Amino acid sequence: MAPADSRVFPQNRWKPEVTAIRCDGNGCSVCEAGPAKNRVRRRKNALRNRAYKAPICAMMTMDQTTPSDVDRQVNEIKLVEQAQRGDRQSLNSLARIARERLRTYVYRLTQKDDLTQEIVQESLLEMCKILGKLQKTDRFWPWLYGIATNKLHRHYRTEKAMKHAAASEERRRGVTHEREEGFEDLVGDELKNIVSNAMQKLRTRHKAVLVMRCYDGMAYSEIAESMGCSEFSTRMLFVRAKKALQKELLSNGFSKGSLLAALIVFGKMTAPSKAAAAQLTVPAAALKVGLAAGVAGLATSTTGIVSVAAVGALTVGTVVTTSTPRQPATGAVNPLTAGARIVSPYATAAGDHEQYWYYFPEGPEGPMMLRAQSRSTTSCLLQNDEANYSYQAGTVSINNHRMLLDDLSVLKLPTDSPELRGFLTQVEGIRNDIQPVSAKKGRGLLAVVERTKDETPVSAPWTISSSNVLDADYFRSDWPTDTRIVDNRDAMHQQGWTYFRIRGTVAGRDVAGAGRMPFVYAARKQHQPWLRLTIGDLVIVDGGSVATLTNAQGEYPFKYRQGSFFSGLSRPWMGLHAIDTVRRDAAEQRARFETQLTADGREARVTVTSDKTKLLYTIDIEADLVRRIDFTVSDVPAGSLEFEYLPDVTVNSSEFAAPATRSERVTLQRDSGILWLVRLAHGTLGGQ
Repeated sequence: MAPADSRVFPQNRWKPEVTAIRCDGNGCSVCEAGPAKNRVRRRKNALRNRAYKAPICAMMTMDQTTPSDVDRQVNEIKLVEQAQRGDRQSLNSLARIARERLRTYVYRLTQKDDLTQEIVQESLLEMCKILGKLQKTDRFWPWLYGIATNKLHRHYRTEKAMKHAAASEERRRGVTHEREEGFEDLVGDELKNIVSNAMQKLRTRHKAVLVMRCYDGMAYSEIAESMGCSEFSTRMLFVRAKKALQKELLSNGFSKGSLLAALIVFGKMTAPSKAAAAQLTVPAAALKVGLAAGVAGLATSTTGIVSVAAVGALTVGTVVTTSTPRQPATGAVNPLTAGARIVSPYATAAGDHEQYWYYFPEGPEGPMMLRAQSRSTTSCLLQNDEANYSYQAGTVSINNHRMLLDDLSVLKLPTDSPELRGFLTQVEGIRNDIQPVSAKKGRGLLAVVERTKDETPVSAPWTISSSNVLDADYFRSDWPTDTRIVDNRDAMHQQGWTYFRIRGTVAGRDVAGAGRMPFVYAARKQHQPWLRLTIGDLVIVDGGSVATLTNAQGEYPFKYRQGSFFSGLSRPWMGLHAIDTVRRDAAEQRARFETQLTADGREARVTVTSDKTKLLYTIDIEADLVRRIDFTVSDVPAGSLEFEYLPDVTVNSSEFAAPATRSERVTLQRDSGILWLVRLAHGTLGGQ
């Protein structure tokens, strides 16, 4: 049977006849004299026929690369290349550099000096043995990290390691501490022990991804190659690792905001020196918490163990920044003139490699979250459960509106049915370049689509089901920490929801009503959408758990699924711009449509045609709302509806009392989608 971690770190038998570097134990600085050398040799002899080739990985770089960092990386790459050619002096220099770097990484995983020494020694020996097989020298560090992590996995799986755990602990207490005096003397023993024990209880893979991401600043792609899994799996592993550590901290009385502070404490107390501890940084953006919140949460935990000195020590020499959009920058920018609308649905010019991440937390028929990004990361669109962000040229704009395309084509989804896709192609005459996905059911559906420079898909789209996607940092704000934030939202959109009124006359009947509209998915949880509408002697109530259509006396009630009478209206919480919502509603009922922009580009006119009936929509592009619907039957005006959205949501009136939620089981009528507005225009609504 294959080892338990063979899927993560594939093992391949190694044959030494083609290696460029041979380690004979005499002239290599890796092979030091002493008990450690003999112990390592015995283990290596036992495993000689099971040596493996570690995955090739990208050279590790910090998030903020300085000129000195670049010079250091160039020198290290040169050392690797020279060592591969047989230069023993270069191999010795490379081994010395690698020893210090690996020691810090492995110690953070083990917190045991003797085990750290053993794993580092074995990893360096393995490095010397298979260095000649490393094909890309700029990926040396993650490649070496992969070797060390796998060695640690193997150690924990062996019975010998388990039998000698107690003896190993005694040896650890007796050996001379190799690391310089670090941060440990600056924090209380109780705090140090709790944080240390919490980290020790994590799985090795969780500790590894936390260390590589938080302390070594490795990109997800680099960590993925180092751990032998996909980039998405690495991101999800990071989410689970943070949750696992948070759980351990909560069990010891820490508050929910203590994760970042605990990571800072652990990073500093495991740093190789005081100087390294003072320079340690942890990006708060990856943890979704600011420094002040983390320190405050730690200082006010129920254990009361953090002293003022300890909190002060946390902040000294620590640079922690967050890219979460909170404070709007001065000087508003009009999103319509700042490139917020895009030609490519991938948020970039069509000549770049692009990615599309669609997330449906309630399944493909429910709300959609979207991340669209170029491989070059020069631009990015993020529409998550909280807001709509557009990143371009060092600035993030927070907008009222969802994404729309400059060529006015309808935004297609990979979950669209073949019938809908075919009809949209017929109406627009535009080929749909988004490949469909086969998975169409289930909550937490994530669909990923890519396109290359020639506009062809990279590979078949793929899907998974996961409830943790919105917790991942790539569905938050992971743009550079020095990004300028510009909040273009009005008061309603900053609130996240609003009330609205509808007034008008259609087919000779007066129409009046009110409702509530959330703008984002997060607001929908507390402020569910609802609509109450009076049309002559008819009453529509859509909200709670069902939609009903009755007369004024409550007779001949017709019951439909919730949200049926929002068809053809604005539904921003669903994740699409009002222009696309209306046109897709029309396409679902095979009603043709045309789209035009006003001369100033502020409004769109969408004309939906069903037989001899036309619905002319006036849509505010920046606000992402339907302002007016004009009705025409056989070229004769049949009336109009005006929509008023209230900036002040503090009104206290029965007009805005939400419908009661009922749990009764009823037989629902088949709703007609946007065609209920067509029947309203003909005066036949409620006559079925």
